[in-house]
Amino acid sequence: MTRKQKRLGLVGGVLVLAIAAVGLTLSALRTSITYFYTPSELIALADAPTRAIRLGGLVADGSVAYGETASNQSAMVSFVVTDGGASTTVRYEGILPDLFREGQGVVVQGSLDDSGALMADTVLAKHDENYMPKEVADALKEQGRWKDGESDY
Repeated sequence: MTRKQKRLGLVGGVLVLAIAAVGLTLSALRTSITYFYTPSELIALADAPTRAIRLGGLVADGSVAYGETASNQSAMVSFVVTDGGASTTVRYEGILPDLFREGQGVVVQGSLDDSGALMADTVLAKHDENYMPKEVADALKEQGRWKDGESDY
């Protein structure tokens, strides 16, 4: 084997290892990616997502309802997330963040049930009166439902 052939074999081996590493990384990322939607974007989808998603928007006024779970071990909360054009019902079992309230920005993570409601496992609320999650503010701006100067994020 000549020196040129050895070098070519080494370069080929490194290339194969690099391709394998990229493939494994992409495979691992595919299972952990969570897509962000607004209620309008979610309704516009041809097929409902079967994996976990993030949904962002504003908590609709008068939509928060408290109840108990079947096991009476924790509180069940249902509320509506809207972007001004469409809305999605969210159900969450647990204690909401202290800053969660109607009319404010929220991002929830979970999966859709058979009725189209989002069964949330995480609820993220704003942290002060001038904040709205960047994804929510950007989506509202794209739809023309955000007024500049209302809030900075």
